[in-house]
Amino acid sequence: MKKIISLLVLLINLTVMAQKECEYSSNVTDSLGTYKSTKDYMMHERVFAGNQTLIYFSLINADGLLSLGVQIIQKSEGFVKANCFDKNSKIYLQLANGKIISLIGIELDTCGNAFRVDNTNSRILSGYFLFVKDSFEDLKKSPISLMRIKFGTETVDYVIKEKLTSEVDKNTYFPENYFINYLKCIE
Repeated sequence: MKKIISLLVLLINLTVMAQKECEYSSNVTDSLGTYKSTKDYMMHERVFAGNQTLIYFSLINADGLLSLGVQIIQKSEGFVKANCFDKNSKIYLQLANGKIISLIGIELDTCGNAFRVDNTNSRILSGYFLFVKDSFEDLKKSPISLMRIKFGTETVDYVIKEKLTSEVDKNTYFPENYFINYLKCIE
């Protein structure tokens, strides 16, 4: 009997330790309402031949409206091509179970901000996407395998890794399980 109880205590401890902690960049409740936003989380990194592309996600709950914040950072010694979000922009997430989840862009036309620092051209593009009704259950259960972003003028596919050790910030991320680990933080 003691062995069974010890085993159960061990399993409960492992389950609690395996759950991801919710970390917020904003968590405000005031007379205007509530707003929660998780910290930015790296979903994709490409560093090659002096060029960098970084994609970060954050989850947002603004008075019960759940959305995904996307930030794309590009750096290059050469020209940085402008990709823009517009009213037709979407994000498609292909899950490991074969389902495809669509997120709809909030109607805001933006091509981001371009700037130059120390002979490096940079562009930061931010956008917000709404979850389609009834997509949460699939996102909570199945890892992401592929992400397709439909910009204003083109569509780009990104393979989502199980584990990503960033060359830029040296942290380790688990992008394929992002929604499994963090959707609970904004519900």
